[in-house]
Amino acid sequence: MAKMTRSQREWRPGQKKPARSIKVMFTSMVLSLEALVAFFATLAIFGHNFNEPTSTRILIWVLGLLLVVAFIVTPVFLKKSWGYTFGYVLQVLLLLVGFALPSMFFVGAAFAIAYWFAVTRGARLDAENAVRAKEQAEWEKANPL
Repeated sequence: MAKMTRSQREWRPGQKKPARSIKVMFTSMVLSLEALVAFFATLAIFGHNFNEPTSTRILIWVLGLLLVVAFIVTPVFLKKSWGYTFGYVLQVLLLLVGFALPSMFFVGAAFAIAYWFAVTRGARLDAENAVRAKEQAEWEKANPL
């Protein structure tokens, strides 16, 4: 018999699935895409500085990969109160990459707007879903099968 996950073992008939946060999903998607952008920006900066001393090239890779890892890890912390603030800090860091690669000013600004939109619109949609779920529960209580 195949191993069951904890959620599969704890499931009971008639149990409702907990609602997933749209805000978390939207912001996680933006941060994941930014990890790719940060990696390719690191490659581009490395290519522009290929003839620099080895210590400079190593510093480019270390800082670039730290930024990539930060973008990949941040969605884990979005359920904490400071997670979204850290996401905004990462937006500023991506904008600062523009000093090494000027086109990143535009790309960083576009992703900062996308992140802000994901946070604000996701929160609004989560609030609407909570109201809808409450109304649905009241209707089901008033109209049993």
